[in-house]
Amino acid sequence: SRAGGARGRAAGGQGRGRLLSRLADLIEQHAEELAWLETLDNGKPIAESRELDVPLAASVYRFYAGLATSGAAGQLVRPSGPVTAGEGLLALVEDEPVGVVGAIIPWNFPLNMQAWKLGPALAAGCTVVLKTAPQTPLSANRVGELIVEAGFPPGVVNIVPGGDDAGKAVVQHELFDKIAFTGQTAVGRQIRQEVAKSDNMKRLSLELGGKSPMVVTESADMARAVDIAQLGLFVNQGQCCCASSRIFVHSSLYDEFCEKIAARAEAKPVVAGWERPAQELDEKAWPQGPQIDQDQLDRIMGYIRSGVQEGANLLAGGQRVDRDGYFVQPTVFANLLA
Repeated sequence: SRAGGARGRAAGGQGRGRLLSRLADLIEQHAEELAWLETLDNGKPIAESRELDVPLAASVYRFYAGLATSGAAGQLVRPSGPVTAGEGLLALVEDEPVGVVGAIIPWNFPLNMQAWKLGPALAAGCTVVLKTAPQTPLSANRVGELIVEAGFPPGVVNIVPGGDDAGKAVVQHELFDKIAFTGQTAVGRQIRQEVAKSDNMKRLSLELGGKSPMVVTESADMARAVDIAQLGLFVNQGQCCCASSRIFVHSSLYDEFCEKIAARAEAKPVVAGWERPAQELDEKAWPQGPQIDQDQLDRIMGYIRSGVQEGANLLAGGQRVDRDGYFVQPTVFANLLA
């Protein structure tokens, strides 16, 4: 990877920008193939993969292609302060790549997670070892082939499918200069502790899960609020770190909102990602696919049981769908205690 980094930096910002643009072109040329790989891997409706995930991935690489080009030159500045100020003094500010980046991505948005990790690192002139989730390796492997086709030098991008052992090997290795992780908060804490032990004081960035609240105010447009809420909650089968899984509604709108959001949940077709209802995205009946695996299914059913046991009002769903696979009915609770 360090040899690959030297070759990548030798291309300069202009060269890296051209390579990233070519990669974006190739993603668009292979859009249908990548969309199907994403749906087969993750289970999300093919319309989500086709209309959201693939175009967004291409746009991310195009953005960083422009950034690589525009940020290639250093910047001259006039120093200020009691020591450095003076006539005719100039300073050159030049950004340098961090080095070798170990990037670990989750299974919920594989194609976009790749782009969000690879794009900025490659634009800066870094090399990357990308560790993909064991549940969803397919689209990353195909993008790796497109990276070779785009002309990136050998060793600049290295893709390693694997589970926890592979992730630990990346985090603990002393030749990485930075670790970038997206995933569960508990795993992020473990990574922080491991990185703190490293002799080389490697840099660390963490993007972890959360419980994002949505607030429906007294003046809100009811129809629009319901549209936004159901999309924010159920897109990608609810497997999204910024899903609006808590909704606070003004008391004057509460009963009507609960009625409408429950009806919307019950109207959602729960289907495999390649079945006919999954071919189109309709805000009034947005398709929902299966959860990623048995562990995620069990976790969700556990949350539902806890909600019922703690006295929340189950307005919709709450059960597994009677078919093969990790399907759960879209579920809405109301009157939760703070």
